[in-house]
Amino acid sequence: MTEWLFDGVLGVLLLGLAFGALHGRNLYASVLLFIAFGLALALIWARLGAADLALAEAAIGAGLTGVLLFTALARQPAADMPEVTGTRLRLGAAAVVLPLLFLMVQGLAPLSEGEPRLPALIAQNLGETGVEHPVTAVLLNYRAWDTLLELAVLLLAVLGARQLGPRPLDLAEPWPLLRAWARVLAPLLVLAAGYVLWRGASAPGGAFQAGALLASGVVLLRLSGLLPRLRWSSMPLRLLVLGGLLVFLGIAMLTAWLGQGWLTYPAGAAKPIILLIETVATLSIAASLSLLVVGEGEGSAREQ
Repeated sequence: MTEWLFDGVLGVLLLGLAFGALHGRNLYASVLLFIAFGLALALIWARLGAADLALAEAAIGAGLTGVLLFTALARQPAADMPEVTGTRLRLGAAAVVLPLLFLMVQGLAPLSEGEPRLPALIAQNLGETGVEHPVTAVLLNYRAWDTLLELAVLLLAVLGARQLGPRPLDLAEPWPLLRAWARVLAPLLVLAAGYVLWRGASAPGGAFQAGALLASGVVLLRLSGLLPRLRWSSMPLRLLVLGGLLVFLGIAMLTAWLGQGWLTYPAGAAKPIILLIETVATLSIAASLSLLVVGEGEGSAREQ
């Protein structure tokens, strides 16, 4: 009963922080509530036994993103900042942080009492996953839903960025040396991305790393003036962005329809399925990151 009550309070707290962050009276309060929301979400991941996601959420979702939001907030007009004294500010921060700290310590304490069993279980069943690297086995076999949701989040980021409208990207005339080096480096980045993708089955690597390398090649060519402006209206580009998530969802529905269960791969078919997912996801990640960095800008005058 105590655990049910604890989880219920934590869920209500999470919803309250989300509502407050979205409907705060000023940006300063909204950013504070967003950071508190990230810490509460990290605690929920810990309660679900996903310590890795709890750490990632606390470090990236609350910490890094909070710093970026505060940096952006510092560039806003001072009139948007609430007029509070130092004492009121400290009391408000303590009122948010101390209850969260108490809940987090109480929720994380049981994790230190038990022996970690997952590494041994992964090593014992690694041969059935279709890959030789335990991290890849976890991300694309045991907990493939996490990777699927990561692709969904990346797609939502692209769609959200598009709602802000085209961002001016006034490209100056690139140096001839930059163009020359871009023609040499871009093929090397493609080869490096292919190697990282292939190597991910037995060593650190995989779709996200390979996609980032491909995206860096696209950005390099775009800034060198060797690549035209990326347009969302282009059907091939849309298919690339959507392809990773659609293929992942298609395989999930197919495995469920065949009776294996959602993303439970048939025996002996795990390796080709994972290779297909990784390949398509690499292209999708590369296209998404490219759009987020240099895509759909207004371009320079010479491109009009």
